Amino acid sequence: MWMKKFAPIALVATLTLGLAACSSDDGGVKASEYPKNNITLVAPSGAGGGWDLTARAIAKTLNDTKLVEKPITVENKPGGGGAVYMAEFATKEVKNDHVLMVKSPPILINNNKAEGNSPYGYKDTTPLAQLTRDYGAIVVKNDSKFESLQDVLDAIKADPKAVTLAGGSAPGSMDHLVGVLPAHEAGIDPKSVKYVSYDGGGEAVAALLGGNADVIATDASTIATYVKSGDVRVLAVSSSERLEGELAEVPTFKESGIDAEFTIWRGIFGPKEMSEGAVTYWSEKLEKMTETDEWKAELERNGWASEYRNSEDFTAYLEEQDEVIVELLTALGMQK
Repeated sequence: MWMKKFAPIALVATLTLGLAACSSDDGGVKASEYPKNNITLVAPSGAGGGWDLTARAIAKTLNDTKLVEKPITVENKPGGGGAVYMAEFATKEVKNDHVLMVKSPPILINNNKAEGNSPYGYKDTTPLAQLTRDYGAIVVKNDSKFESLQDVLDAIKADPKAVTLAGGSAPGSMDHLVGVLPAHEAGIDPKSVKYVSYDGGGEAVAALLGGNADVIATDASTIATYVKSGDVRVLAVSSSERLEGELAEVPTFKESGIDAEFTIWRGIFGPKEMSEGAVTYWSEKLEKMTETDEWKAELERNGWASEYRNSEDFTAYLEEQDEVIVELLTALGMQK
């Protein structure tokens, strides 16, 4: 059964990591003594995409507010729509308390898709917090002949090879799913859609502006800057209601005749065997961060909606979303 709605499910469980700040875990690491080293926050993509912007907003807020005294360095490690670094994170950093990672639905998609899949998923990490939600966007160059989502679908129906769809993630991953979801709903075989992948949303936009793609699927918040500059036009967004800001006039998929939604959550993860002291530390710091004026300013500047879930709630949510992703991939014939 096709999931018409890929959206968050409200959870009301509360964090039960009732560890005192000075308690120690099995490894003897105390939350009060953590962190001992500088922190590395990895965006597993190139610069300019949603993971990169999220990681830099987190690092800036935590350091500017002094919630975290140790410097936080953001590193970009692109490859395979996040799958390449996921393998490194799940194996080489499994016990490294000082390396964190920003991720979104690809941590589920890459683990469940048939082709080019990752053997590692969210169960190979320690989910620390969900922080934001975003939506997908179907985007064309400002001078494109396509005036609506229906125009794109009509062109694909007429000749699938004549339209190049690009995204900042690997085939079968998030941008690809956002892009082919309308085609699937319109009765087009998703496998017939010509999709070209790039490492990150920034590279996908560059491909569009350079004439190497006719349409891109990307994050709604990421593309707002290019809309404001007049470089691109957004034909539709995957939200249930119209968004605000630069995309306020853009119709939803449903308004465009496509009865489907796709929500892009973003969160922060620690390694699978992260010490309890470190988990406690980040649980406290990230919750406090979401309450600061500095973080709220970052949300507004980037066009993100706040959606905070603590470690326990986020883990339960990921379990539910994993089932939704499997159903989505199955409907598209892309599941492993």
